Amino acid sequence: VQLQASGGGFVQVGGSLRLTCTTFGRTFTSYNMGWFRQAPAKERECVATITSRGGTTYYSDFVKGRFTISRDNAKDTVYLQMNSLKPDDTAVYYCAASRLVSATMTDYNYWGRGTQVTVSS
Repeated sequence: VQLQASGGGFVQVGGSLRLTCTTFGRTFTSYNMGWFRQAPAKERECVATITSRGGTTYYSDFVKGRFTISRDNAKDTVYLQMNSLKPDDTAVYYCAASRLVSATMTDYNYWGRGTQVTVSS
């Protein structure tokens, strides 16, 4: 499956962005999806995940209450709505697909190119 993330950009502190990940290829509904991010000089970390039918979501503590992951299986697309953005949210954001329900990066087999999010203070 091929993934394409978009929607990144520059935003001021407290602002919002919505990231979109469009998938191509194999059956989208077969995969659990995740958003990860990587800031300069830091390891890639899980932001949020959603199961294949959208029934269960997971959020890392640092985004709980601010970010929302969702998916539209009719459009083969997963979203990440990011509100109340902080400078620490500055990173390259990646979407990924896995057969497993997991927040572990190595469990994800398919990755899209990242999209840069920059939050300015």
